[in-house]
Amino acid sequence: MKKSFVALLVVLLAISSFCFAAGASEDDGVLVIKGIYMNQAGYQMEDIEQMAADYEAAHPGIDVQIEYVAYDALHDKIVTAGASGAGTYDFVLLDCIWPAEFSEAGFLLDLTDYISEEEKADYWSGALQAMEYKGRIWGLPQLMDNHWFFYNTEMLAEAGFDHPPRTWSELREMALVAKEKGICEYPFIGGYSQSETLVCNFSFMLSAFGGSFFDEDNMPTFNSPEGVAALTYMVNGLNEGWINPASLESYDEDIRRIFSSGEAMFSVNWIYQLALANDPAESNIAGNAALAMVPGEVMESACLNGGMGLGIMASSKHPDETYDFIKYISSPEVEVEYAQRAFPVWKSVFDDPRVKEAQPDAYELSVDQFNYIVNRPIVPFYTETSRILARETQAALLGMKTPQQALDDAAAEIIEVRAEFME
Repeated sequence: MKKSFVALLVVLLAISSFCFAAGASEDDGVLVIKGIYMNQAGYQMEDIEQMAADYEAAHPGIDVQIEYVAYDALHDKIVTAGASGAGTYDFVLLDCIWPAEFSEAGFLLDLTDYISEEEKADYWSGALQAMEYKGRIWGLPQLMDNHWFFYNTEMLAEAGFDHPPRTWSELREMALVAKEKGICEYPFIGGYSQSETLVCNFSFMLSAFGGSFFDEDNMPTFNSPEGVAALTYMVNGLNEGWINPASLESYDEDIRRIFSSGEAMFSVNWIYQLALANDPAESNIAGNAALAMVPGEVMESACLNGGMGLGIMASSKHPDETYDFIKYISSPEVEVEYAQRAFPVWKSVFDDPRVKEAQPDAYELSVDQFNYIVNRPIVPFYTETSRILARETQAALLGMKTPQQALDDAAAEIIEVRAEFME
């Protein structure tokens, strides 16, 4: 039954993709560029439509047609289009965890030679690295998004501290003081549900403690002493009672809700939490939510990349024209204009007054924080890796396995997945 359902889903996706492609004709000398984009978070549908309209106005012979889907549907739509080879889309929105998978499958055009050395140097390094795999570039960075560290200014002052924690060790000390003084029962709320959220949380902790996920041969390295130290820190926080046990079931929105309710002094989340936490209509701590650098430990800081880019499908019949379009909507000039939605991926425009005015609370901090962006594993078998890591790291957090055992078990299973993939 499950296999039949999956087969039916693939057929339906293929039919919908074909219908979208069939509706794109090139009459009267008009060249049609087709793409798929996400209809949530970051740039909104109306933003992308306006960018496309502005481009069309400057290029009368181009008609840009974009399909918008929820994030959860984006991956499978691209897979269906790529597998069909029918040219359903010319460009696609790429989450930072997909370039390895899609390039190995042959879905994407290699963009390395399209991009100048000056442009490569101008991208924030974390944003560009997310589009790289095996030394090649598979997409243009477009949407800048990363984790931020949030703290409650009132609670911090009441606990007797005049600055937010700079390291995870310092955060633990502050949290224990706040707990002992009765300021907050559980000073830290994390996202430890058995999901991608937990993989995200373990990722920045792993980097902060000096660890890495894989070596250059895609063999696991996260079960190193550094990886064990990172996971042990998370386990100890739960056992010592300063990490909220609700973390084990929490996703990003749960983190925001608990922090905004005044039940946590510290949290790590996406930038959207700041405005809502300081909105009296949404929060009990309005005016007391502030940002700081995500703490480090061995590394000075480590914040997770959640950004996205624009790739060109290998089946595109108009790769050069498509590149010209995606280069335009991800250009410094356009990204400055839409900086209220996301910070530019370009270092050269960060001193533009419009960027600061767009997000004044995060601007000064971002110049430093963007130097410490880290990525989740860049491997073609990421989906399987994420599933295994989420299951095994949570087993450690629940006390079912030691951190070393959990990471060793995860590494062993991922090695098997790697072997199947390499066959």
